[in-house]
Amino acid sequence: MSPGSVTEKLYFFVAEYTSGERISNGGGVESEGEDIEVLELPFDQAMGMIATGEIQDGKTIMLLQFAALALFNKT
Repeated sequence: MSPGSVTEKLYFFVAEYTSGERISNGGGVESEGEDIEVLELPFDQAMGMIATGEIQDGKTIMLLQFAALALFNKT
């Protein structure tokens, strides 16, 4: 994402859920071309994946940093 060339606006939603609330392995509305892969990892493993370069997406990194600061109190 580059503020000088991209005008998209993103909204992030953070919520708790339980495994009993999941109704399928993925997500999205197929008729709208959505194909969402749900990947669950231990939090510390996901943070480590930033350091190794396995996670490079800015949006994902922002959400993990938010979780570190606001949800898990890891600084």
